[in-house]
Amino acid sequence: MKIYLIILLNIFSFTALAQDAPVKWATQETFFEDLIGKSLPTFNGVTVNNKPFSNIDLKNQVVVINFWFEKCPPCIAEMPELNNFVDKYGKKSVRFIGITHDGPASAKRFQKRNGYQYEIVSLSKDEIRKLNINHGFPSNVLVGKDGKIVYATANISFCDPQFKAKSALFEEKLKSLLLEELD
Repeated sequence: MKIYLIILLNIFSFTALAQDAPVKWATQETFFEDLIGKSLPTFNGVTVNNKPFSNIDLKNQVVVINFWFEKCPPCIAEMPELNNFVDKYGKKSVRFIGITHDGPASAKRFQKRNGYQYEIVSLSKDEIRKLNINHGFPSNVLVGKDGKIVYATANISFCDPQFKAKSALFEEKLKSLLLEELD
């Protein structure tokens, strides 16, 4: 009887210690939120001109990274918005990198055909997966000069109501990084 009583008390004590905080379900949004403040992971890729490229090449720079691939309709749809970012901030010491799993030659042809203005770096699908900073395609990551992720979001679109607020927040975070640079 004592054993049953001890077991019963243990069960009740475990429920008393249960988490009071609401459960945070894993979604694309929570995934992106959890990236904030983390360092940009190490990666090695190849540019469209077959030159080696790694995260070291981004040291001490404000960087916008766009994860895309050429057979991704939402990736292609956001490219004019991304090119607008390059036009607005490219001369203000922001580096724009597009990471794709498409091969360098294919990505270069795509870039010429479609006018995508980002520098393009090719990584294998496995290397992109190991980075664990994109959650589907397209994904956009803003990295500060310290190499820490400042903000991440899916599509960049100021036209689509579904993405407009997050796109505006992405741009505000980018502007604030540039203001910090002036201080």
